[in-house]
Amino acid sequence: MISQIYFPSISTLAIGNPKHPSRYAIPVLRCFLSSFSNISPLHPRSLRSSSSGPMSFERIKVTNPIVEMDGDEMARVIWKSIKDKLVLPFLDLDIKYFDLGILNRDATNDQVTVESAEATLKYNVAIKCATITPDEGRVKEFNLKSMWRSPNGTIRNILNGTVFREPILITNIPRLVPGWAKPICIGRHAFGDQYRATDIVIKGPGKLKLIFEGKEEEVELEVFNFSAPGGVALSMYNTDESILAFAEASMNVAYLKKWPLYLSTKNTILKKYDGRFKDIFQELYEAKWKAKFESLGIWYEHRLIDDMVAYALKSDGGYVWACKNYDGDVLSDLLAQGFGSLGLMTSVLVCPDGRTIEAEAAHGTVTRHFRVHQKGGETSTNSIASIFAWTRGLAHRAKLDDNVRLLDFTEKLEAGCIRTVESGKMTKDLALILYGPNVTRDHYLNTVEFIDAVAAELRARLLANQSCEITL
Repeated sequence: MISQIYFPSISTLAIGNPKHPSRYAIPVLRCFLSSFSNISPLHPRSLRSSSSGPMSFERIKVTNPIVEMDGDEMARVIWKSIKDKLVLPFLDLDIKYFDLGILNRDATNDQVTVESAEATLKYNVAIKCATITPDEGRVKEFNLKSMWRSPNGTIRNILNGTVFREPILITNIPRLVPGWAKPICIGRHAFGDQYRATDIVIKGPGKLKLIFEGKEEEVELEVFNFSAPGGVALSMYNTDESILAFAEASMNVAYLKKWPLYLSTKNTILKKYDGRFKDIFQELYEAKWKAKFESLGIWYEHRLIDDMVAYALKSDGGYVWACKNYDGDVLSDLLAQGFGSLGLMTSVLVCPDGRTIEAEAAHGTVTRHFRVHQKGGETSTNSIASIFAWTRGLAHRAKLDDNVRLLDFTEKLEAGCIRTVESGKMTKDLALILYGPNVTRDHYLNTVEFIDAVAAELRARLLANQSCEITL
């Protein structure tokens, strides 16, 4: 089971939204400070001078390691800035570092990707930067030995997990689908199907067959009889074990969130392939989850993918949507844009054991901004999804280790990030959503300025917390 625990800070009072206490929390004890003029507002053991700023904090000890997977291009640039300004100054953290930049993957024949996934299974928590998946152009650009597979695909196949993506809601960022008042958590089955398929270009007439050679049976099916000039063909698969893990993770997340769960397939066309997904989900639900769901007033339901898409657009949100691999790949981006921006989306791969996760940014490497950065130009790159990759990974580490201070830190960082945007400090992509063609340079911060603004908001929240502890 995936643990989901909230440890309330002694310095805050939840108001407005009980599901997100830290976001709507306010300091409640600072008002007492003026009554104690003989007490320093700064805790001598928790604060000390630093060359990076007027005050730094006693770093929070993180007992167990996390795996860091570095990435490429502009994503790598902001990743380092986040780590240097929002993580390392506050956490005493053992990081198992793997460089998944395209050049190092090429130098190691992609073995570094496999090793990073194996380390994730060992340490239970990985935090991943966006990476390049090479195409023909990238192979030529970097003079690669091979057109290496998607590192995300390699990692997901080793971890055999489900990717859950959920929007980061910010009050002043309008939604393209205004009816989505509540989040929609989309679960993508991150194994098999098109992503581990074998495809072929057929250049002439001939007969295509599907053959299975089993220990107890052999099956041979004629698929199609090609005439000139040929065509294309594809063979893909999935396993009962992986589908069951997908179903287990989806129902677990829905139960913890107390939201309904929907599975979408096209079982009317793929009667056996998609029908297997439908049957395994239903069997697991009846055997293990139905009573638990009903006790919370929630439910599980299978829907055809076309019907589910229509329902999603007219719904107000507030549910978990389990999708097959390709459907989840496409629809998670649709949901992200519908909620405001692909840069405002969390992405967490949850393994079947419920203990192992990989948190990542849902966007790409932001190549266009990187080209400007390489020339010394100013960029305004949205780092929110990358910040939340760090917070979601560290929050899971905190829950596994029962680390109250670490969990409180991650909540303050997320709340500080959201508050920074709500106060009007944002990157250009978000300013464009707000102001459209009327956007000016005064409406947004550059890449560095935004991360610095989040760091200032984080420090203010941590200082407020420590001031209240002194008063107590």
